[in-house]
Amino acid sequence: MIKFASVKSNTIPLMIIYSRNRRLRTNAAIRALVQETILTTNDFVMPIFVMEGENKQEAIASMPGIYRRSLDLTVKECKELFSLGVKAVNLYMKVSENLKDNRGTESWNKNGLMQNTIKAIKDAVPEMIIMPDVALDPYSIYGHDGIITNGKVDNDATNDALVKMSVSHAEAGADIVAPSDMMDGRVAAIRTGLEESGFTDVGIVSYAAKYASSFYGPFRSALDSAPVDNQEIPKDKKTYQMDFHNSREAIDEVLKDVAEGADIIMIKPGMPYLDIVAKVRDVIDLPIAVYNVSGEYAMLKAAAQNGWLDNDKAIIESLTCIKRAGADMIFTYAAKEAAILLNG
Repeated sequence: MIKFASVKSNTIPLMIIYSRNRRLRTNAAIRALVQETILTTNDFVMPIFVMEGENKQEAIASMPGIYRRSLDLTVKECKELFSLGVKAVNLYMKVSENLKDNRGTESWNKNGLMQNTIKAIKDAVPEMIIMPDVALDPYSIYGHDGIITNGKVDNDATNDALVKMSVSHAEAGADIVAPSDMMDGRVAAIRTGLEESGFTDVGIVSYAAKYASSFYGPFRSALDSAPVDNQEIPKDKKTYQMDFHNSREAIDEVLKDVAEGADIIMIKPGMPYLDIVAKVRDVIDLPIAVYNVSGEYAMLKAAAQNGWLDNDKAIIESLTCIKRAGADMIFTYAAKEAAILLNG
């Protein structure tokens, strides 16, 4: 509200500003009192890459500070994460080439690396929430999230495989399965498979609006899971992941997954898609997860290493902005680093 009071007829009117937003920005204490969005370690899910072997750790060049670790070192990392307040992990396997095929059969091997990793983490850190990735690309000779039939990604055959994979994760002790494949109808199929197998308490975080994004590059190099160069199959994942030009379609995808029994809805990527997060927040009451993906992480790290950004401030700001847009949880490679910063 602005009022003008005339002092003298031959002078400029004095402007009296009754409402000043800056009053609530005067100092750190006042800013803290009126802060709308609070970021805590409870908001984070840490993606973890696991590989075969023992006492092995390999740096991922495109993701500074992130590693592929053998199972024993993965368990050690999970203990440290939990001690820092990060209570959930999202698991990905680096699968040996000799174990890959078109159907992804290794993905539901009861003695596979994923299943053994879930068991080992649960034994060591029982309260850690384990969310294994459910998709065939790390297990596929073609690098696609689904089974290839006649040169195309076979939606329904893939769903059958995803059910087997999800049930095997539940048997190993997973708390929540995380289908990231974007096949139509897979949430209902997985929910049915879990119920019929007696896993009524195992949740589903559905990648409901996962876009065909250029920001996934570092992740695919970490797992060697990019689509292979083969003229007889799709060259990319655009036949199942969403077109980044679209937003109304995201709402449709989300509502279908809610109806099919998803417990948590995922939006992926994060920062470039906060408009989608806000729109989804307006139409659903379920928890929303947002994936702060490898390309976002790599860009921040590259800028920080060149002195163009303050690493610590940029991490906290970017994650806070994701939460401000409507996220209830954030899958982020910066989870450990952010937890250390927040713990002071």
